[in-house]
This record gives sequence, structure tokens and C-alpha cells, in this order.
Amino acid sequence: TAGGVKIHWLGAPVSARLADDHSLCVAEWKKIRKAHLANKAENYSDVAYNYAACVHGYLLEGRGLRRRTGANGTQSLNRADYAVVALIGTKGLTAPTDALLHALRDGIDLLRANGAGARVRGHRDGYATACPGDALYGWVKQGALRPGGKPPAPKPPAAKPKPRPSVDLSLLVAAARRDPARAGTPVSYAGARVVEAALAAEGLLDRRLVDGHYGSATRKAYAAWQRRLGYRGADADGIPGAVSLRKLGAVRGFTVTA
Repeated sequence: TAGGVKIHWLGAPVSARLADDHSLCVAEWKKIRKAHLANKAENYSDVAYNYAACVHGYLLEGRGLRRRTGANGTQSLNRADYAVVALIGTKGLTAPTDALLHALRDGIDLLRANGAGARVRGHRDGYATACPGDALYGWVKQGALRPGGKPPAPKPPAAKPKPRPSVDLSLLVAAARRDPARAGTPVSYAGARVVEAALAAEGLLDRRLVDGHYGSATRKAYAAWQRRLGYRGADADGIPGAVSLRKLGAVRGFTVTA
């Protein structure tokens, strides 16, 4: 599929009689296809456009969905965007009606519903041409809205992600060795609370004990985490190591410094 849709016009006189008889729009569309297929220099495989829109509000199928257009000027531009043409031109039928704009918008929405990107541009964007004429190009530049439509409300700025907490391994190990023997619940290193919260989230520590004091309960909980990782004996003593702590941080959203 393509990154978006480019809007075109016929760029030549179009009989004003089309405004009174939709069958003439269909005949014009078939005439355009026949002319494209007869153009051996360009060697078109079908009518160049994916869809056409007429002043009666009809969307007319050309190459259709998931077919690369042949109308945007170069192969790279043809790959970049689909093409929808309005059946109006330089003389005769020149003004886009509300019904025509609705049909163009139907084509844009249909292509988007089938994977096209959100951008809408005029043929002249990226290629030296007057297409799609000033009136249609002005409509494109104003957002290609349906008649009477309002532009979408701007999206609120995305919330900045909260910085990941960081745990100093050496300070945590010192707290793990010192705190269990100390009376009360003194906090030797505030980062211990981050690790305790991670252990509680893993179901290894009562949340009431997430207090920053690396006491005997925290040491037992960390030993359980080490055993979960496959450590046994003295390797599962509740004293954090670099590998086990980084694995806990990777699961629970904190970084580890030496």
C-alpha cells in the first residue's frame, strides 16, 4: 500500500454537460481509460488513477485498492501515494461541488481503511504541474475536509515517560549486609525500596515491608528471587549480585549501576 493519497484533476476542458447527466461522467471515465490504454509511449496497464470522483458525488473505480498508480509523475511518486482524480478541468466544468468533495473524501477514507497512510497532497506536491488546480489544491491544503466538516482537534502532547529508577549495586549490597542486624527499621540506602517494590511485585515480599530497610524479610525475599533464577546454596543467600539484580530490574523497570 502507499503512504497517502494525491488529488488530481483532468487538466483539460471538461464539458459542462456532465453536471446535468451522470451517465456522461461514466462515459468520460471510460474514455479516459481507453485513452490511457492506447498510449503506447506510457504503456499503461490500466487507467492511471485508482479512483475518480464526479460532481454528482460518485466514486468511480479505476485501478482500485492495492494497485500502484500511474498518475503521480515518476515511479517513486507512484509508489509513495495513491491517486484520486476529480472529473473537472480547466474550462467548462471547473468548480468542485460539495458532492465532488464528498466523493474525493470517500476515496481517501476507503484507501485509508485499507492501509493507506494519513497524508493527503496535491499532484503538484513533488511534481512540476498545475494539477489539481488552485481550487482543489486549496481544499487539500486546508485539510481535505468534507464540506461543513471541522478539522480534528489537535492531539494533546504525549506525556513524557517517567525516568526509570536506578539502583546502586554496591550501596544495596552494603545495606543487605548491614541492615538485618540493626534494631528497628533504619534505612541505610534509599534505593533498597525500589528493589523491595520489585520483589513485592513478584509476590516474594509482603507489600507492608516495602520501607527501604533491607532487613531479614527482604533478604529472604531476595534469596527466593535468586532461587527462582536457578541459584542454590550459598549463591542464594539474599545478597544481591549484578546478574540477578539486573534481571530483576529488566522485569520490573529499574536500572543497575555498579
